[in-house]
Amino acid sequence: MSAVTVDFNRIVGKIKPMHAVNNGPQKAGSDQTRGNMDTWIKAGIPYARNHDASFCAAYGGEHTVDIHSIFPDFNADVNDPASYDFLLTDGYCRTIQEGNTKVFYRLGSKIEHWAKKYGTLPPADFQKWAEICEHIIMHYTEGWADGFWWDIAYWEIWNEPDLDPDDSLNKRTWGGTEAEFFELYRLTACHLKKRFPHLKIGGPAVAYDMEWTERFFAAMSKAEVPIDFFSWHCYLTDPKEMIARENQVHILLEKYGYADAESICNEWNYVKNWDTLFVYSIEQIISMKGAALNAACMLACQQSTMDMLMYYDARIDICFNGLFDFYTLRPLKGYYGICMFNELYKMGQSAVCEIEGEQLYAAAACSEDGSSAVMICYYTDDDREKNNKTVKLHVSGGADCYEVILLDKDHNMEENGSVNSKDQIEMRPNSVVLLRAGM
Repeated sequence: MSAVTVDFNRIVGKIKPMHAVNNGPQKAGSDQTRGNMDTWIKAGIPYARNHDASFCAAYGGEHTVDIHSIFPDFNADVNDPASYDFLLTDGYCRTIQEGNTKVFYRLGSKIEHWAKKYGTLPPADFQKWAEICEHIIMHYTEGWADGFWWDIAYWEIWNEPDLDPDDSLNKRTWGGTEAEFFELYRLTACHLKKRFPHLKIGGPAVAYDMEWTERFFAAMSKAEVPIDFFSWHCYLTDPKEMIARENQVHILLEKYGYADAESICNEWNYVKNWDTLFVYSIEQIISMKGAALNAACMLACQQSTMDMLMYYDARIDICFNGLFDFYTLRPLKGYYGICMFNELYKMGQSAVCEIEGEQLYAAAACSEDGSSAVMICYYTDDDREKNNKTVKLHVSGGADCYEVILLDKDHNMEENGSVNSKDQIEMRPNSVVLLRAGM
């Protein structure tokens, strides 16, 4: 028998924003659009990274977010507001915030899979590129160029510069060499942190290469480059893979003097592989198994040293979106796992939660008003697994009785009876329960 032991008398920190995402909601309108703003708000999504937004026509398409879209003529005057095209990015960032979500801003370009590159080539002048970034931040946080005083704390430099080696013929995310990227990052991070010491400047959204990552840290540490957060990606089928990657990141942060930097995995999803099983992977992303993986990862990372987790992707036009239906924008199974974790997040305080048994993930939360909850997930990647799992509860310091909220193939975050604090529950493979009291 598996077991979950919770002690609400022992608080071990905060519930962290593990239900953040890439990209934002869509407002319904008259121009052939449909919306998901109401359901988005109910999910309580804390942050939305705006990487790859320029793929999406509903967000503004090619005229949105990316540096070369906002500053289309690199020869123009960096100090002249007329050199910038902010309009569509203004609207997109406003929509995210209307969804009660904070913007996590990626400075750089979307991935470019095609033969000719537009935004992923090294800038002709690294210093000027840094100054363009400075003026974009000024526009959104200091009102420059008829701008705003928005609370956008996170500013990320580039995306996946390690994706393709230096000798690759068709680089998708960084067209220069490793050494060139290190110099761009060094110059930009130092420039922006000096100009905006109160903001969080970081990056560079590493794709997978931990040897590249160590060289990056070594170079930045030697040059005394500030790093407020380190971002990285992990596509997987087992939450243990993500925790293993986080442990590697944590070791490197401490080794190179960045122990205080936040560790943020800001792209992740279910991927079996990128070729022969890619269609299978997409089928799982929109299924209950994908939803269970989402829940398992959020719960596992809450128990880790990671600071934030950002699902890829909530964009309304992409096959990686396991939260909202492509055609109708109605919630999919994965959406409800986000909502369930948000119940913990709203309570705020993380309590001791220990797990016995394989394929089981859990976290517990409570609030100062006495509310408490435990979220438990049984996840398996084995499509042949049919056996239920009996989970014994040992809950102390909270309520005597908890209502059961169930997410499985037949239930969408629905009430399903109640249990007492020393009871046991039966869980199907790839299911999630939220035990909730005092709300």
